[in-house]
Amino acid sequence: MSNVIASLNDHVRRIARREIRGQAKASRRASAQFRRDIAALKRLVKELQSRLADTAKRAGSAVRSAATEPAPENIRFRADGLRAHRAKLDLSAKDYGKLVGVSPLTIYHWEAGKSKPRRKQLASLLSVRSLGKREAIKLLADE
Repeated sequence: MSNVIASLNDHVRRIARREIRGQAKASRRASAQFRRDIAALKRLVKELQSRLADTAKRAGSAVRSAATEPAPENIRFRADGLRAHRAKLDLSAKDYGKLVGVSPLTIYHWEAGKSKPRRKQLASLLSVRSLGKREAIKLLADE
């Protein structure tokens, strides 16, 4: 009887191993497929993030350039006009530079004709040109 029980136990073990091997093989295949799918999804996410960043960069530069450019295209700059306006407001180059958003040395170079303001700075100059003496002093006091 013990011989029958031992052979029966051996037979059950073999069948169990065979079943486990088959199920493990299916699990390994599924796991490998899941890993491949996850890797593909990660690549896709990375590509989409890259595209989004490029699009945002392009859209941001378009928005920034539209925001920094003044509406009128025909703004003229005259060095003597800047000098006269600064004298009219009775402001130092330092104070006038604070209003425009540039350094005092830049104001001196503009007045001397050594350099010219950029488009963004022309827009700032245009807004400062519309100020009176009291408004300019008030803006400087607020800073």
